[in-house]
Amino acid sequence: MSADGPGRVSPGGDSGLERLRALLRDGGGLMATLVAPGGEEAPDTSPALIAAAGPRASRHRAQYELLIEAIYEGYLLHYATPRAVLVPASSPEGEADLRLLAGDRLYAIGLAQLVDLGDTFAVAELADTITLAALAQGAGRRSLAQAVWSAGARAVGWGASETHARAKELVCEGAPEAIDAMRTSAAGVPTSR
Repeated sequence: MSADGPGRVSPGGDSGLERLRALLRDGGGLMATLVAPGGEEAPDTSPALIAAAGPRASRHRAQYELLIEAIYEGYLLHYATPRAVLVPASSPEGEADLRLLAGDRLYAIGLAQLVDLGDTFAVAELADTITLAALAQGAGRRSLAQAVWSAGARAVGWGASETHARAKELVCEGAPEAIDAMRTSAAGVPTSR
């Protein structure tokens, strides 16, 4: 395992995404019926891998990877293409409702695990990440939303900075330079104010 920067931290070859699928299958109920077939790995830029590689997660890397995969999958169900959950296309209204409900359930699973770890900082940071990414999506700024996730994951793994706080302010303001600020925060590059 490497704690130097983003990279694979999954123990025993099981990815956080595969462990999320297993968790949902084992939980039974409706969520178990929505689990997509495995085989797909999360990219090295996955927010879960970024956060789990940081020193704040060093004592619970596998757990951080799993819970952030759950929260990020919830986000993907709301705004993009999910990787671990497959909502069947029945009626457009039913599919949208089920995607929202499944996404909310995944948010709750991940945030509850963070609460169990006692990491209130990460709970607040991920709540901000979810909110800011939703603002970016609502403004049609998908690249900004992805930068928000990368920066939020870095803050969870390495801690927040003034650079990150300023980047969050810029997203709230709808500033055009918000994307550059979030990318700088995600890279962990300190800036002067």
